[in-house]
Amino acid sequence: MPDEKTMRLRYDGVCSVCAVALPAKAAAVYDRSTKTVRCVTHDEVPAPEPVPEPPIDPGTPGASARREFERLAQRREQRIRERHPRIGGLLHALSDEPQSTTAWSTGASGEERLGQRLNALATDRLRVLHDRRIPGSRANIDHLAVTPTGVFVIDAKKYAGRPRLKIEGGLLRPRVEKLLVDRRDCTKVVDGVLKQMDVAREVVGGDVPVHGVLCFVEADWPLIGGSFTTRGIHVLWPKKLAFLLQADGPLDGEAIDATYRLLASKLPPA
Repeated sequence: MPDEKTMRLRYDGVCSVCAVALPAKAAAVYDRSTKTVRCVTHDEVPAPEPVPEPPIDPGTPGASARREFERLAQRREQRIRERHPRIGGLLHALSDEPQSTTAWSTGASGEERLGQRLNALATDRLRVLHDRRIPGSRANIDHLAVTPTGVFVIDAKKYAGRPRLKIEGGLLRPRVEKLLVDRRDCTKVVDGVLKQMDVAREVVGGDVPVHGVLCFVEADWPLIGGSFTTRGIHVLWPKKLAFLLQADGPLDGEAIDATYRLLASKLPPA
């Protein structure tokens, strides 16, 4: 026979666990070995505490570009001081960083400025992530925005000049679209956004639309018009981007949050 039995008490008792008085005829568990009683509720398995969602690190705009600039600048200063122990500090102070180094600082500045604008727009229906590392690659995605219309892969550029689309061929030759900033051919940055979109699609699957954006934060845009698309990529400026991100679409708040958390977990901060 088991030592314990659930029964209705013949006499008044006291719970051996919580010391609560148990009146006669109350349901209780009687322990024959110790001749004690206890509340039947002490046998119930407590419901597990809800596990809170882990906090998401949205990332810091321009963080990896800023780190690379500082690394290159420090390495250059160290080389100068090693070659010229006595006057290395003076030579470094009087010389400028090479363009290959300052380009990282310029890029970081553009990402930082656009990131601040995106953070100001963020709501439960417009979730943003910054500076996300692409697994298995040294590349990163500047910004991601999850909105009712889908995921936006946003590449920030701080280029001087006016962006424009140049189209070659069409009838007798294959159509070729080139992105120019003044006379500078920047078509490669379009290729980069297309690759980043493929990464985002692989993460979210085929049910969530993925859009590409090239946002020039200090370009010479005309007063009327100016924005365009090339190979499906939106080319525009921050204010125009804000209107695009705030458009209504089919994704509800639950889908936006789930997509945001999935991107944050698969694409960590760079």
